[in-house]
Amino acid sequence: MFGLTEYRFADSLDQADKLLHHDKDNTILGGLLWMRMGRKNYHTGIDLSKLSLDQITETKDTVEIGCMTTLRQIETSRLLNNNFGNILTDSVAHIVGVQFRNSATIGGSVFSRFSFSDILTALLALDTRVHLYRGGTLPLEKFMTLPPKKDILIKLSLKKKGWKTSYQSHRMTATDFPVLAAGISLCKGQWKICLGSRPARATLAEKAAALLPERPDKKQIQAACDQVVEELKFGSNQRGTREYRQILARILVKRGIEALCR
Repeated sequence: MFGLTEYRFADSLDQADKLLHHDKDNTILGGLLWMRMGRKNYHTGIDLSKLSLDQITETKDTVEIGCMTTLRQIETSRLLNNNFGNILTDSVAHIVGVQFRNSATIGGSVFSRFSFSDILTALLALDTRVHLYRGGTLPLEKFMTLPPKKDILIKLSLKKKGWKTSYQSHRMTATDFPVLAAGISLCKGQWKICLGSRPARATLAEKAAALLPERPDKKQIQAACDQVVEELKFGSNQRGTREYRQILARILVKRGIEALCR
């Protein structure tokens, strides 16, 4: 269990930022689920729950998800389903259980950049922007490559483009971390293929996606699946070997592509 010397509710993002940088041991609090598994002692925990950052809203061109939005809200959002298909719903549906998803926040999930993250795999298959208090707005794929740095993730914005999407994963048990996960999308003739839990962080297979026309045949799909294995690095851990994940990659990517070609 982690420890806190002080617990503060932020009245504004400016105050939260000042508190965060006042001491190296101050931290932003989300749902506290993964933090509870650690043993680190922090000085001040900063709670953003009074800043109305727990909403999913729509603009003309984007859907915005506040950092304090729970995974359960994402799972049940008709707004997200109507604009992006079931990819986000499917990506969080197997995460532990409803109680967990009612507490886990999207801000904590994205900012932590966990290698086993289902939701990051899905978000990378879309056109997602990360809005940081100090770091500004940047594409999620760029944020994924940056070193850890103290900042506040305010919200995500997802561009509405007429997406067709599919989320595929394989798990040893229903609520376990994925052995491998795949987010596949098609928008205006352009494909995106993302593999997560390799067991490294989710990343895009850009060369594989570039091989696919809007309506690929079986040979083109197989070529893309082979390219995924060539392009991305796979490793071994307690859930599966490198070779097993390479087999799964071909299967999950093939399923995802075929689902969008029906």
